[in-house]
Amino acid sequence: MQRDTALFNLIHEELHRQRRGLELIASENFTSLQVMEAMGNVMTNKYAEGYPGRRYYGGCEVVDQSEQLAIDRVKEIFNVTYANVQPHSGAQANAAVMLALLQPGDTILGLDLSMGGHLTHGSAVNFSGKLYKPTFYGVVPETGLIDYTTLEQQARTHKPKLIICGASAYSRDWDYKRIRAVADEIGALVLADISHPAGLIAKGHLNDPCEYCHIVTSTTHKTLRGPRGGIIMMRNDFENPMGQTGPKGEIRMMSQLLDLAVFPGTQGGPLEHVIAAKAVAFFEILQPEFRAYTEQMLKNTKAMEAAFLEKGYNIVSGGSDNHLLLLDLRNKNISGKKAENTLVKADITLNKNMVPFDDKSPFITSGIRVGVPAITTRGLQEVHMPLVVNWLDKVLMDPDNDATIEKVKKEVNEFMLQFALYPEM
Repeated sequence: MQRDTALFNLIHEELHRQRRGLELIASENFTSLQVMEAMGNVMTNKYAEGYPGRRYYGGCEVVDQSEQLAIDRVKEIFNVTYANVQPHSGAQANAAVMLALLQPGDTILGLDLSMGGHLTHGSAVNFSGKLYKPTFYGVVPETGLIDYTTLEQQARTHKPKLIICGASAYSRDWDYKRIRAVADEIGALVLADISHPAGLIAKGHLNDPCEYCHIVTSTTHKTLRGPRGGIIMMRNDFENPMGQTGPKGEIRMMSQLLDLAVFPGTQGGPLEHVIAAKAVAFFEILQPEFRAYTEQMLKNTKAMEAAFLEKGYNIVSGGSDNHLLLLDLRNKNISGKKAENTLVKADITLNKNMVPFDDKSPFITSGIRVGVPAITTRGLQEVHMPLVVNWLDKVLMDPDNDATIEKVKKEVNEFMLQFALYPEM
């Protein structure tokens, strides 16, 4: 068969782009070679609707073992008794949880997207805001920290069936115990979406959501450094609050409802090649080297935080407990969109982001989100963070100067040569 040179040339170009630049998108990371190897294998040929030992197809005896391996490893990582590794993404994981827990029109309470939340936590343009009745909490204007008082007030006023905690652009830890207390008071369930800080939680650097939240979801990329995908977890199974029964009239446990909500509720055949790659990533997380990686992420974030503050940047919430920083650029007189588009010309990639109480549209924004997972994987350490911030500052303070941008680009490209990415390729 003739080789598709056009497509493989594009793959090579993307490899070159990743190698030469500074990757500061907080939700991106670089997997290991063995994770990618596991993704590109013959398991992509296998249909396996159902779950290990309970498939709708024959010939699943091998993929049953690989999926069970992924399940067992993620249980060990997060000390949980239930895990579903089939969701294609974090959004799919959240969709399945809501399908299992809610009826259309039920009320949910989540962090407002404009305050750092996620589309699947009730945004009007998302299924979560279309199928369910969303209510929101935000952050305290003066501090940028989660407004737990408003969360509690909203919970008592609207009596949501589900309270969602977690964010896509929030740099502080969460008080899961306080959220669970108000949930118990009103008879709600709590979903923690830990897609961003999951790797840090896995190694005990942040509060453990599994201790207080009924259900926990996550992506498997970002700080877990695995393939793109999702997972659903519970530390303790429980009887479902809707009283749904099985074919013999038995009360179904929540684990059964979650499995049914993933398949056949929201997905068909699982991507067994991606699940194999998840298993590899979970294996890596269980190794001592991953703790060193998470510790270095935290050091890099703190060093970057100090460098930005020294240059007069406004960090939302004043700093970070995790792997990312949210910068409000209004005091620098540049929009998030302009910042993103200008920095990419210097081979520095990050994303524009709304900041709390933003006065610009989501397409322009007043802020940028900066993360360290990918550059930490490349080998950058805290001593390098002032240099990284200096490059960003040079571009952002002179965004229309092509000579400055080109100079920074050249310096970035030369600097990144010492941090080899996939030299085997």
